[in-house]
Amino acid sequence: MLFASNIFLFLFLPIVLVIYYVFMRTRSMKNIFLLIVSLLFYGYGEPKFVFIILISIFVNYIVGLLIELFRKKKYHKISTLILVIGIIYNILILTYYKYWMFIIENLNSLFHVKFDVGNILLPIGISFFTFQILSYIIDVYRGKVFVQKNIFNLGLYISLFPQLIAGPIVRYETVQDQILHRKENIDIFAIGIEKFIKGLGKKVIISNTMALIADYVFSGPVTVSSFSLVLVWLGAVAYAFQIFYDFSGYSDMAIGLGKMFGFSFEENFNYPYISKSISEFWRRWHISLGTWFKDYVYIPLGGSECTKKRLIFNLFIVWFLTGLWHGASWNFIIWGLLNFVLIVFEKLFGFEKKFSKLKLLQHAYSIFFILIGWVIFRTVDLPSAFNYIKRMFVFKNIIDYKSIEFIIENLFIFIVAIVISTPIIDKLKIKFFNNNIVKLICLLLILLVSVSYIVKGVYNPFIYFNF
Repeated sequence: MLFASNIFLFLFLPIVLVIYYVFMRTRSMKNIFLLIVSLLFYGYGEPKFVFIILISIFVNYIVGLLIELFRKKKYHKISTLILVIGIIYNILILTYYKYWMFIIENLNSLFHVKFDVGNILLPIGISFFTFQILSYIIDVYRGKVFVQKNIFNLGLYISLFPQLIAGPIVRYETVQDQILHRKENIDIFAIGIEKFIKGLGKKVIISNTMALIADYVFSGPVTVSSFSLVLVWLGAVAYAFQIFYDFSGYSDMAIGLGKMFGFSFEENFNYPYISKSISEFWRRWHISLGTWFKDYVYIPLGGSECTKKRLIFNLFIVWFLTGLWHGASWNFIIWGLLNFVLIVFEKLFGFEKKFSKLKLLQHAYSIFFILIGWVIFRTVDLPSAFNYIKRMFVFKNIIDYKSIEFIIENLFIFIVAIVISTPIIDKLKIKFFNNNIVKLICLLLILLVSVSYIVKGVYNPFIYFNF
């Protein structure tokens, strides 16, 4: 079920809110109700996947209890063994559903055999809730969080519908107190509505419009004769805005929905396209994923407090896994390794400090490689990515009618996308939107336009369902 859909906006969410606030009197009733509706939400598209998340809840509930039991008794080897078993179990589940077909396809190609595993359907959001589960059992082992002894509360943490299918990746330590002691009030609820509407506008108005351009350009083979130079660059820029407003829009909606039920999730994006290095970009983009890899992979490997060779190895592991996390495809792996190469370059040569006075050059460098990365990320395979990038630097057939048409029809949306992707909008808010009436009118306008798009059935893809 999509947040930006008729059934969610006009049926699911209103019913859940009414029952939650009118009929659920105690905290335990509210938590159990949210757990039930979260499982219904998850099972809406494919009911059988509910059993996967239920089994994961049960298994990791037991793993957490056993880790805590033996940790308190100072049986460190046993608690470590249980943690390792828990990690392996969760990784194997993720590997089977997300990567097994990819592994078999590559083995078949490499050894010229014909193993057949059939078609394995990918459970929605499995990468997100698997990483949440892993952070929980690892933090229990580290003693950073208290083990959750109520299986329903743990189930709520893992399956809470606002962040279940597309993040942000919520750490248990950030919500463990909120599960029992969160506060719901009209002010927090209003902030949640505002955040949700802004996210809805990002997704429906901007991302979906950009998707029409990006999908047109990326849908077929790109050659010098097929698309003009301007069109392929326009397609890359459109996809950069599509994926940003798709994911940040969903993150904003998730944060807003969380607030409606008293939960506070951390921000997941911080104007990534103003970055002046690839390192800075990843401090601003998908923050919950970046900090997850930092805390659970990079630092345990030794972080940056090591030799240069070890630093390069640590970064390689992190970025190989980051690419692989996004999907079972060589494109994602190469995209991750591109980020690895650029970040190693920046760290070893002190790029951010040495060129700190040349901010425009730094920004141009960052945007250039971000766009190249998104081309690799978006194309269906590596030959297509190579052809696309090659076309971006062949100065023939500079512009065509289709590129002019896209620019004229969508110029306003491109301007809005550029402005909102920078902190300029925050300054404009302070200057023009302090008045509550003005703010209310703007939010209502965003809501009405978004809803009209949804009701009309405008093209509404969702990129991060794939992850």
